[in-house]
Amino acid sequence: MALSNTTDRYGTVSKTFHWLTALLILTLIPLGLIANDMAHTLKAGAQPDAFVARTVWLFSLHKTLGVAVFFVALARIAWALAQPKPGLLHPDRKVESLAAETVHWLLYGSLVVVPLSGWIHHAAASGFAPIWWPLGQNLPLVPKSEAVAAAFGGAHWVLTKVLGLSLLLHIAGALKHHVIDKDATLRRMWFGHVAVPPVSTTHKHRLPILAALCLWAVALLAGNALGVFAPKGGLTSEAAALEEVQSDWQVEDGTLSITVTQLGSEVTGQFADWTAAIRFDETQEQGTVGAVEVTVAIGSLTLGSVTDQAMGPDFFDTTTHPTATFTADIVTITDGYSANGTLTIKGQSVPITLPFGLSVDGDTASMTGMLMLDRRSFGIGDNMADESSLKFAVRVDVALAATRAATE
Repeated sequence: MALSNTTDRYGTVSKTFHWLTALLILTLIPLGLIANDMAHTLKAGAQPDAFVARTVWLFSLHKTLGVAVFFVALARIAWALAQPKPGLLHPDRKVESLAAETVHWLLYGSLVVVPLSGWIHHAAASGFAPIWWPLGQNLPLVPKSEAVAAAFGGAHWVLTKVLGLSLLLHIAGALKHHVIDKDATLRRMWFGHVAVPPVSTTHKHRLPILAALCLWAVALLAGNALGVFAPKGGLTSEAAALEEVQSDWQVEDGTLSITVTQLGSEVTGQFADWTAAIRFDETQEQGTVGAVEVTVAIGSLTLGSVTDQAMGPDFFDTTTHPTATFTADIVTITDGYSANGTLTIKGQSVPITLPFGLSVDGDTASMTGMLMLDRRSFGIGDNMADESSLKFAVRVDVALAATRAATE
């Protein structure tokens, strides 16, 4: 059997690409559905570590096979462009031929844009099941961005629907030819020699391509109307409303962030809403020189793609414990200052020490500090008893600029 196509039949290479692609797609679709369903189960409540690991494994398999589809599709398209395309068996059926050609272009294009959109979403997101290959998880020109991740995640969701519909139409057309028309359309794509009647080699590409482009555009516009491209992060309705505080030093600007290690990758998130009441006397050189009381709206945290999971009962449990507090004395140490006090998260109070650097210029002060916490101390992620999915250590970084309150 010939490797290359002829004007009336497909060669072995084209057939192999066709059935390999079909096998990959028919594996990927149920994998994605099962993994997404398990992800929703994770968000709904506590699950054992084995369930988490299985969910991650399925997502990794789905993504890895998706990357494989992308490269197979590129190779298949390159081969198709270099080969003659067997003619239509029924060129006189104008509408049917147009529909078949349009579906073919939808399939070819979807086999590229669907895995590519998923891959870009993966590269832009923080917190993910890894792709199983040695070339890293990032992509050139794709930043770590929640907006980019949301846009391409939404595009992936929309385009998979186009791919699914195209696949169903393609299968229905093949079965119609095989069962109703009883012609060689399906048989000539299978291996072995098949008798094929004389065919027309005329293929009109422009109109089917335009039709396919229009269908993609309609699908993406519908997705935009549904809001699937919008980032899901930011201050959510679950975030507690914090009252403004008055203190000797008023915070003008600052960041409070945490970094966790999930599946071997660091994921950094920030709290959008927190307050700090600060008393500090820079003229004192020894001992206790002030105090601080910090309140954090836990629901204001954005933590990449795992934000929703972080809010759940297994982790911060924002429904029951909407805020965290840190109350401490500020004391001098050899190379700066330290806030020694108690951090309360999820009802668990733990003594901690936060060393920080401080710069005071008149009535303006800026500080930066970092400490490491153990999530187990606060009952966070108890369902993940080992570090295979989520490391115990959590890094906390704080930086702020404050001005001295005016004295009356």
